[in-house]
Amino acid sequence: MVTSIASSLGAGSGIDIKQLVTDLSSASREPKVTRLNGMVTANQARISAVSQARSDLVGFADSLEQMISDGSLRSKPTVSDESVLSATARAGLQADKFAATLVVNSLARAQSSYSGIIADKTAAIGTGTMTLTVNGVAKTITVGSTNNSLEGLATAINASGAGVTASIISDQGGSRLILKGATGADNAFTLTADSGADPGLSAFATNGGLSVGQSAANAEFTVDGIAFSRASNTIDDVIPGVSLTLKKAAPGQPVDIGANRPLDLIKQTVGDFVDVYNQLKKSLQAASKLSGDTTSLRELERELQSMVNKVLTSHGSINKLSDIGISTAKDGTLTLDKTKLDAMLATDAGAVEALFNPLRDGTHNSTTDPGIAGVLDAIRDKAVATDGSIGRVEKSLADKSKSLSEQLTKVEEREAAYKARLEKQYAALDVKLNAFKATQAYLEQQIKLWTNSNNN
Repeated sequence: MVTSIASSLGAGSGIDIKQLVTDLSSASREPKVTRLNGMVTANQARISAVSQARSDLVGFADSLEQMISDGSLRSKPTVSDESVLSATARAGLQADKFAATLVVNSLARAQSSYSGIIADKTAAIGTGTMTLTVNGVAKTITVGSTNNSLEGLATAINASGAGVTASIISDQGGSRLILKGATGADNAFTLTADSGADPGLSAFATNGGLSVGQSAANAEFTVDGIAFSRASNTIDDVIPGVSLTLKKAAPGQPVDIGANRPLDLIKQTVGDFVDVYNQLKKSLQAASKLSGDTTSLRELERELQSMVNKVLTSHGSINKLSDIGISTAKDGTLTLDKTKLDAMLATDAGAVEALFNPLRDGTHNSTTDPGIAGVLDAIRDKAVATDGSIGRVEKSLADKSKSLSEQLTKVEEREAAYKARLEKQYAALDVKLNAFKATQAYLEQQIKLWTNSNNN
């Protein structure tokens, strides 16, 4: 039976050559592998620390951005009678920028028209063309042999792109065609049978059997006594920054619109900003210490620290975090003077709000008034970019990880080859030792025979 070299080592010599080979190869391999594994563990710790710093930075920026985008830090409109209308504010609008009194005289309506009842929606109604006209724009509706039915007519109207929706409802005794347009007086429509069309199509024509259930009309309302007319009940262009939704007509009934500023949430957010900033700073310091790349991460720390005195809005006196009581301690962490914050809110709450919810109008934009979220987003995007402060460190550590993995693979390959050479060498040695022992035994036997012969 053929056996491996390793299993036969020492079989002839009596020396435990197998263990000897194992000990020699381990003595060569283990220090190298242990050293590289230690380097891999240390590098992974650096990667984890930098990943935590990235996560904290991105989470910090994203959570603040989310609070602002969802309106949590934004002044909210108040409506004295929400059964008549509702109001929502867009980003940048502040409580001291709007107040109005509205009267809703009538709501915007869409035209709806309906046909007489027919027994079967799949029955033939006649062929030919019809003209659907909306706000002066005419669309040709064709009923041919392949769609000669109420269902076919409805499908052709919906496919025309005229802005009129056709549907079929079941009524007593059969089906009825219902047409509905968009709200607003300009969206009134007509459907007429063209010359040469089968007489049956006139049953679905405005000047034939199609009846008007509701006429199209604009919403009519006043804002502070000024009359407005709009095609929709959702109105975005009357009160700057405010979207109105008219719910019901209430002639002669004034509805007041005001606003509430979320002062308690603003104060809480300022405090949370300081706490989260300090946690982020600890993460960056840990990552900087472990990674060994102090230059890149210290650059990021300096950029974050500069936010305290960076101009965030175009307000004349309250335009920086330092203006509302945030300052930098000797260790680089932030502190909050709550007394100063309360004083600034009492002095100009709108200016404090604008640090988080910057104004947006013809003169205030993301350049003139970036706000704290805009500045923090810019720092985050720059840092996590491939050539950014975090991006560079991450790439360096990833390259190091790959290099260590390759080195470990090469060491294992070399040590495996070294062990194979030892096995081969000591197998050959074992064969020689076995031969020497056979020769020794033969010589000892001959000497014994010679000795016995001489004694006789």
